[in-house]
Amino acid sequence: MSREEKIAALLRPVVESMGYMWWGVAYHPNTVNAVLRVYVDKPEGDITMDDIVAVTEQLNPVLDVENPIASAYTFEVSSPGMDRPLFTLEQFARYLGETIECRTRERVAGRRTFQGILVAADRDEEKITLELPAGQIPAQVVLTLARINKAQLITRL
Repeated sequence: MSREEKIAALLRPVVESMGYMWWGVAYHPNTVNAVLRVYVDKPEGDITMDDIVAVTEQLNPVLDVENPIASAYTFEVSSPGMDRPLFTLEQFARYLGETIECRTRERVAGRRTFQGILVAADRDEEKITLELPAGQIPAQVVLTLARINKAQLITRL
């Protein structure tokens, strides 16, 4: 189980018991200032700063007692925002037809960053399919969730 999975198992029940939607967790280690960021949303609308404060106040004591990260870090609670990170196949499936960017853990077809239209999210095989912009080779790329290091929705205004 990864560090993020352990933290999610610890914090997700608290977030959901408060009526919020757990979106995901990201840990960014750094020798100077590591950051633990928990993403939450509201099922029925926009999350407010008061919501963020309420969730932070509930999660801080849990982190203090359980101490899942031994080194110093900054803790943040955030909304996923417009260019929301994507963590689960359910989240990917929610944004079929949208443009997303994925960074993989290792090279796939000679590269690690892909931006394209999300055309499929296969829950059974835990993989997604991106249709890449015209002229790119390959025209489509299939990525397993395990290969994806980071993914996010790309909002065009």
